[in-house]
Amino acid sequence: MNINQPRAGRGPALPFTKAARSTSDADLESAGDGQRLPTIRGIPDSIRNHFIAICGEFVGTVLFLFLALSGCQVANSIPSSSGLTVTQTGSNPQQLQYIALCFGFSLAVNAWVFFRISGGLFNPAVTLGMCLIGALPWVRGVLLFATQLLGGMAAAALVACMFPGPLNVQTTLGGGTTHVQGLFIEMLLTAQLVFTIFMLAAEKHKGTFMAPVGIGLSLFIAELTGVYFTGGSLNPARSFGPAVVDHHFLPYHWIYWVGPILGSIVAAGFYKFIKMLEYETANPDQDIDHVADVEERKGPLMAAGMHEADAQPVAKELAEKSAGTGAGGDGHDSDGRAMAGGMGRDYREMDQTRSR
Repeated sequence: MNINQPRAGRGPALPFTKAARSTSDADLESAGDGQRLPTIRGIPDSIRNHFIAICGEFVGTVLFLFLALSGCQVANSIPSSSGLTVTQTGSNPQQLQYIALCFGFSLAVNAWVFFRISGGLFNPAVTLGMCLIGALPWVRGVLLFATQLLGGMAAAALVACMFPGPLNVQTTLGGGTTHVQGLFIEMLLTAQLVFTIFMLAAEKHKGTFMAPVGIGLSLFIAELTGVYFTGGSLNPARSFGPAVVDHHFLPYHWIYWVGPILGSIVAAGFYKFIKMLEYETANPDQDIDHVADVEERKGPLMAAGMHEADAQPVAKELAEKSAGTGAGGDGHDSDGRAMAGGMGRDYREMDQTRSR
């Protein structure tokens, strides 16, 4: 979520708008209104925010799946001796790696770009999981769920229109995989992906800004396993879009809905289970930069006259408390510094009292 407020002062004048001239922080709200299009000034913020998220999620889903499906189209087609493009039969390691890289890198880049707008989910199964753990309101989740399906259809349509040859990106069972096996493969791989998103993005910590990299790698390794056996969907929108554009739904298309949804439920259940057990206490101090945080909080204590040997454990405790309060993503580091300053003043007053 973007916490940056609209900038006060003279902003860029959009077409048919009048730039705000207010420069005081007290006029921040009116300055923000002055920079808005006249047609949206009367729209409630909740509706406007939903619309922004829908737009971002649609564009992000289209870009993610367009780049990923384009890679599938290339990998599944080879030029024949006559110069025509024909369907690639069978699978080989190079083909599987190429498809997995396309999906993993496309997700990493687009999630990094769009996470501040809509969360960069691009997957109905992920959206369901975020709603189940309470990280996403259900109203927003329903809107994004439908948007992602539309984005999947748009991406598949773009691939079909822009590249020669028939659309060759549908997810199919291969290698003798049965329906039951395909269902559980999709469920397990989706659970891995969704749980990765929970721990790297939904859980706020010092590595959250790198979450898209880990999420992209998670999809990459899942695709390496799943592409050969199920096509590596892990995403109902990824399978639904090409099926709609190709006007052909396989008899087992339900696998690519039920499997990812079950995987999302499994991931959400395990996440809630470890949260109930307070998993943070099992391996503490993972979000503390002891060198920087402890030294920063030790400064005010030593400036107040506290000896370094006494200030070190106090500063460490304050750093640990600050990291604990920030685990929910609110960023309360300033509270720890203020507490250190307050304790320093208390220590100085006690020292002055003793000296009298």
